[in-house]
Order: sequence, then C-alpha cells, then structure tokens
Amino acid sequence: MKKKNTWIWIIVTIVIIGGLVGFLVLEAKKPGKYDSFAECITNSGAKFYGAWWCPHCAAQKALFGKSVEKLPYVECQTPDQKQNATCDAIGITGYPTWIFKDGSRLTGEQTFATLGAKTNCPVPANS
Repeated sequence: MKKKNTWIWIIVTIVIIGGLVGFLVLEAKKPGKYDSFAECITNSGAKFYGAWWCPHCAAQKALFGKSVEKLPYVECQTPDQKQNATCDAIGITGYPTWIFKDGSRLTGEQTFATLGAKTNCPVPANS
C-alpha cells in the first residue's frame, strides 16, 4: 500500500510541475501590454541608452513591463561600470538618455506621453 501511495504522489507532482511549466511557457509567449507602443518607438528611430546598475533606467524599463524587449535599448556600461566607446562617442553623460531621430535628447525617466510626443507614436490607453 505504501508503494502505491508513493507512486500516486510522484504522478501528482509530475502533473502539477508539468502544468506549471506549460502555464509559464504560454505566459512567456503572450504579447506585452505595450508591444505596439515600444515597436513604434523603435521604428521612429529613437534610442534608449542606459546602464545596468541605474535605478532610473530600471524604472523606465519597468514602465514598459514585458514590452521592454521591444525597445531600442543600448547598454552603455561594462560590467566594471565603465562607459563603453559607443556611448562615449555620442556624448552620453547621464542615464537614462533618449536620443530621437531629429537629434534631440531627453535625460531621465520619461512618461509615455513625452515619448509619444517625441516619436509621433500613439500613447496607449490606460498608461
């Protein structure tokens, strides 16, 4: 009887783990809430420059949630916290920095409204 109970628990555990993995895979494939806005920003020619250690960059990314993957993000910092040559060459001095197609720049966290206005991208409702 003990062996039978052990096998039942093993099977139940496998089913639960399999269901959880399946759920996580399906969630990962769902589009982000702001994908179209992030893609529009990317298509506008804007670039988002930041640093892995920067709390304001993290907050800017968090604003986009899962859609952050669609943004035109450029990492400016090496693991030893030195600015890379690409960001040096274009004069990035603070994070986050947004550079737009017209050459204008904004430094610091930006709202969806500001990014929409600078890129001519429609701002998502409920943002």
